[in-house]
Amino acid sequence: MPAAAQRTVAQADAWRGELHLVFECNEQATRLSASRARIPLAIQRPFYPEGAELCHALMLHPPGGMVGGDQLEITLELKAGAQALLTTPSAGKWYRSAQRQAVQRMQAHLAEGAYLEWLPQESIVFDGACVRQCVHVKLAPGATWLGWDITRFGRSARNERFLTGEWRNFTEVWRGGQPLWIDRQRITGGSRLLDGAYGLAGEPVVASLVWVGQAVTAELIEAARVAWRAAAYLGEAGVTCLPQGLLCRYRGPSSAEARQWLGAVWDLLRRTYRSRVACPPRIWRT
Repeated sequence: MPAAAQRTVAQADAWRGELHLVFECNEQATRLSASRARIPLAIQRPFYPEGAELCHALMLHPPGGMVGGDQLEITLELKAGAQALLTTPSAGKWYRSAQRQAVQRMQAHLAEGAYLEWLPQESIVFDGACVRQCVHVKLAPGATWLGWDITRFGRSARNERFLTGEWRNFTEVWRGGQPLWIDRQRITGGSRLLDGAYGLAGEPVVASLVWVGQAVTAELIEAARVAWRAAAYLGEAGVTCLPQGLLCRYRGPSSAEARQWLGAVWDLLRRTYRSRVACPPRIWRT
């Protein structure tokens, strides 16, 4: 088959998934008021393990992984006062893609007083994958966003390393036309960043948690650091105070370790600023 025809077939086989969700708050109860999905994305019926105020939603991607040419577009809209937690049922996988980029974009628009927790399970970036992840959040006054990202480079159980390909991860959070947090990360397979002190330092897992929209106290920053030191984890971590939030970074050998610590910080933030404890979705335990 000619090269041009092969490219046409590959493009036809690529997924173009879309998911659009709208959450509204009425009488202190958040509900999913509108949803639109195009395969391979779907949404499970919302559930309320914490009561009617905060809606948990499970985003489904039945193929289980992304290949070159795939594009997923996720749009979230939270009306005034709405509160929602979004997660996934399993780890996401980014497969070898013969230099073709696979893209996932998430855009979130939070109205006044809205609150969103974006907590997908970890991503595994296979050797040879070309990945682009983009998160763009717009906050109205009084709105708050908490998001995390946990990424493993290579299938460590098979002693696989990320020797070819590229991973890009962009996050932007804005309010009133002003940037509150902009983060751009890039790892090229086989580059010096895999082993360099300013990169992965030989570790397979990196993770970030960012809380944006409300200033945090010095006491909470120290509590997050104490939670890290007290657990005697194997990796490395840092906690930074942002002008309107908090940033946590991790690099180390274990995605479970990363999630355990970030989960402890999530709980601290919830107890301090939301007057509720963290409630891990049941799907994480199955």
